[in-house]
Amino acid sequence: MGTPRSGLVPSLGVSVEESTPESGPEVEGVDGATAASASPAGPATAPGPLGLKAQLVRFVAIGVVAAAVDLGVYQLLLHLGVWAPAAKGISFILGTTTAYLLNRRYTFASSKGGSGRFLGFVLLYGSTFVANVAVASLVLHLMGAPSVGTPPLPGVVSWFVAQAVATSINFVVMRTVIFKD
Repeated sequence: MGTPRSGLVPSLGVSVEESTPESGPEVEGVDGATAASASPAGPATAPGPLGLKAQLVRFVAIGVVAAAVDLGVYQLLLHLGVWAPAAKGISFILGTTTAYLLNRRYTFASSKGGSGRFLGFVLLYGSTFVANVAVASLVLHLMGAPSVGTPPLPGVVSWFVAQAVATSINFVVMRTVIFKD
């Protein structure tokens, strides 16, 4: 079998690598590839970070769910006569909370970090909160729509434009800064 690599059990050709609670134990094969091993609690999770394509697909799917929360609350509050910037702020917070919790669990689950990551999230979403409300308000202004008693069409258009801006910023910063491994 030749000279075994450091850390390998010569008779099996594998070694147990350090594991984390998030990923479970991993086993390294002779070729250097890692795979998650099964645990008594059931199958292990994927061992490493998702690639860009998988992250983007999950991010978009979760974004659709969070967007439904955001748009639904925004339209409900506008219908109830809430001032448009306040309605957008409330709906953004609820949609954002949904997106963060789901993305943390399913899109960027393999990343490590705790309070530092959460602080980064708060700073990012604080910034995009301001951008989101400002863009939605600007679009309503440009459409000549009132801030109170906003009709449905201008409300939806302003929401979509603001959401496109915020979503673009959020994905890039989450992937390259907050959840970067």
